[in-house]
This record gives sequence, C-alpha cells and structure tokens, in this order.
Amino acid sequence: MRRSKPEWQTKIARERIAILFDEARKIAGEDEKLANRYVELARKIGMRYNVRLPSELKKHVCKKCKSYLAPSTARYSTKNKVLRIKCNACKRINRYPLKSRLTK
Repeated sequence: MRRSKPEWQTKIARERIAILFDEARKIAGEDEKLANRYVELARKIGMRYNVRLPSELKKHVCKKCKSYLAPSTARYSTKNKVLRIKCNACKRINRYPLKSRLTK
C-alpha cells in the first residue's frame, strides 16, 4: 500500500496551484502560451501530490487540449441553464450546468 503525502506538502501544493492559476489569469490577455504553461505546471503539481483542482479552477481548463480558458481565449455563453465555453484553440464546447438560485 502506498503512503499518502504529508499534509504540509499537499497544503503547499494547493497554494501553488492557486498561485499559478492567478498568474495565468493575469497574463492570459497578453501571452497565451505562458498562461497555458502555468496551467500545465499547476496540473503537474496536482498529479504529483494527488491534489484535485478545485471546481472553480477546473472550469478554466479545456477538457480536450488542456489550455487556459479566459474571456480572451474562449467564448462564453449561457443557454438553457448551461454554461457553454468554446475553446478557441481546439473548438471544443465545454458545458457546465448552472445551479438554480431559487430553491424551495
């Protein structure tokens, strides 16, 4: 049986993933390749330390080509309570259900 990584290492990995996504967001409009590289590094850190990407960050990565999806590199739209994000690099449409604000 494999041992899991120490908690302090997974905590640092989560922090670094957040920092890399923040840097990718800042530079996405200027340098698309660098933003994609930041996302690639964040995913590698997540795989090495067995840390999942948070769902709010996962929506900013194309499911097919793994490139960073920002308003300058993708097309966002809503239709029938579904968020549709079309990647400009590979033309894939990533769909995410929108939660209803009215709950009984």
